[in-house]
Amino acid sequence: MYALAIIIGLQVIRGYTTRKGITQAMVYRITWWCVILGLIGGRLYFVVQQPDFVSHYLAQPQHILATWEGGMAFYGAIFLVIPTLIWRARVERLNPLVLIDAGVLFAAAGQIFGRIGNLINGDIIGYRSTLPWSTVYQHPSSWACLNPATCNVPVQPAAGYELLTNLVLLAVLLYLARRVSRPGVLMLVYLFGYAITQFFLFFVRSNDIVSFFGLNWGLKQAQWTSLVVLLLLLPITYLVLRYSKPVPKGEVAATYGIPQRTKTEENEVKTKVSDSSKEEIRDEKPETEEAQDHMTTARDVTAVDEASTKP
Repeated sequence: MYALAIIIGLQVIRGYTTRKGITQAMVYRITWWCVILGLIGGRLYFVVQQPDFVSHYLAQPQHILATWEGGMAFYGAIFLVIPTLIWRARVERLNPLVLIDAGVLFAAAGQIFGRIGNLINGDIIGYRSTLPWSTVYQHPSSWACLNPATCNVPVQPAAGYELLTNLVLLAVLLYLARRVSRPGVLMLVYLFGYAITQFFLFFVRSNDIVSFFGLNWGLKQAQWTSLVVLLLLLPITYLVLRYSKPVPKGEVAATYGIPQRTKTEENEVKTKVSDSSKEEIRDEKPETEEAQDHMTTARDVTAVDEASTKP
């Protein structure tokens, strides 16, 4: 499902990135950084939330990377990928908000296939239910059947609910993508939408209730994270609306207002590359000449030997 999510995600953002002036070469260079660090972030954030984090994961670190044992937290991917996009935007000389807007489109599309995988695997389930659309997991290899309390019993299809919210969120983002010219708006819509839907959807998910800094409000880990994210989004929203200006028509959004390399700087880069290539060639020449000298000497010695052996 990860591979399918990446492929579809790239197709979904292709038109958007082209309109904004981000080349496909840039997209591919940035995508692999985000995929790798997103997987790391998602796994690590899941691990640190576990009650046996010290006794199990720190005592046996090999389990930290054992993703096949189950456990990814998408918030962790968000927390690591956004700084990665800011970094890569600086490297590629792009507006970081435009790049993050493309990133949330990619994430919204990819999440849909992740939720389909959750439905199949049974690793996201809700409480027992008598609703007509309740889901029953019977396969002994499904994650739901690892717990007898959720195997062969009807439960709320929590992954299905998340799939529906992902579809709605993606539709809203695609609608806004062609109508909003202010960089950063898609990022805000996605983060607000994801945080709010996660907060409410976890009321039907059968996750453990946890306290947060001594607060016992009957909430789960993802709900506490959603509240923190919503609080952080308030100043971020102010900064985006205050400092991110709409891109005028006819301008390239990805590079508008971002200093680009001058011709002199580009020539300097090309010169450095050329000089390094020449140095490599010069380094190779002495070795080649030395080898040729050895061959010449060997031929001379052979000729002398042959002459001395003649009668």
